[in-house]
Amino acid sequence: MRREPEFFEEQELSLVYIAKKLKEALALEELLTRAEFEYLVEPDRYRGGIIFQTERVGAFFYVTPAEESRVREFLSANGYAPWQPA
Repeated sequence: MRREPEFFEEQELSLVYIAKKLKEALALEELLTRAEFEYLVEPDRYRGGIIFQTERVGAFFYVTPAEESRVREFLSANGYAPWQPA
């Protein structure tokens, strides 16, 4: 279920996915909500493009570290490639 930042208080959250399009973000929200995961989604900037890199805005999905591995497995099983730190 989508939660507001206050719900997580001072917890450190883990980034698990960056949706680059609104349609993708909405589909992922529905999927995570149906699976009853608690998550935070916030807009943020990322760099995209191969030849001409530009700064873009995407939907960043965060979960608690305790849920991170389960959510990553769930995303992979449902055709989403979880975000991997560089």
